[in-house]
Amino acid sequence: MLFKKDVWLTPYAMMRTLHIYVPQSIRYSDERYPVLYMYDGHNLFEDETATYGKSWGFKDYLDAHEVPLIVVGIECNHEGNSRLVEYCPYTFQDDTFGTIEGSGQQMMQWVVDELKPLIDRELPTRSERAHTWIGGSSMGGLMALYSITHHNAVFSKAACLSPFIAPVYRELTAECQRPLQPDTSIYLSWGSSETRSKRSFAEISKVNLEIANQLQKQNIRLHLNLVVGGQHNEACWEKEIPVFLRFFKETTAM
Repeated sequence: MLFKKDVWLTPYAMMRTLHIYVPQSIRYSDERYPVLYMYDGHNLFEDETATYGKSWGFKDYLDAHEVPLIVVGIECNHEGNSRLVEYCPYTFQDDTFGTIEGSGQQMMQWVVDELKPLIDRELPTRSERAHTWIGGSSMGGLMALYSITHHNAVFSKAACLSPFIAPVYRELTAECQRPLQPDTSIYLSWGSSETRSKRSFAEISKVNLEIANQLQKQNIRLHLNLVVGGQHNEACWEKEIPVFLRFFKETTAM
């Protein structure tokens, strides 16, 4: 079951739409569910709301497999370069927009301090850390990786698909050296066909592997996935849903 909810986004003093999935069983069961918070919520469930006309098809997968999971998708600001600003915790240079002064730290503080408590009040969640997860792709993948390291006391698992890392590699490396709890689970993926050249593919592979090495030093649960033929789009990320959800299930203590 899918519904939308408008909430007040305090750091930007504006309303923002959430795209929320709850299992059908919520109607007749007193079960409580893990929560997966995700960025670019408009791209997750319905083709008609997706930026490029193709969603992840997340609802179809969850319904078909009867996955006991609540998904809270946070829509981004679609004006100009606002998505880049909201979905990056650091300042970086962009070829098109110039200097981007990221406000992702404020965005995530809002998720932790306001959004999560709201969801826990209004929905039958399993609110403890073991069942509070974060995920996203591209800039959202970067934010998921930042979230699991910077707010590790809140999130136990992160799905970081095709994360935007290279321009903020130095800052993110320092973030990954923060002490992480040993039950932390991170899924990190990228596609072999995301870039236009072999050199670019080698560069993104290098930064992903270096970040992975930093994380692995802490002996956390890490799942690396180089997707052969994977491209930088929703159709490819959709195919990863069963992979990272299986990893999450395997690493969750019931």
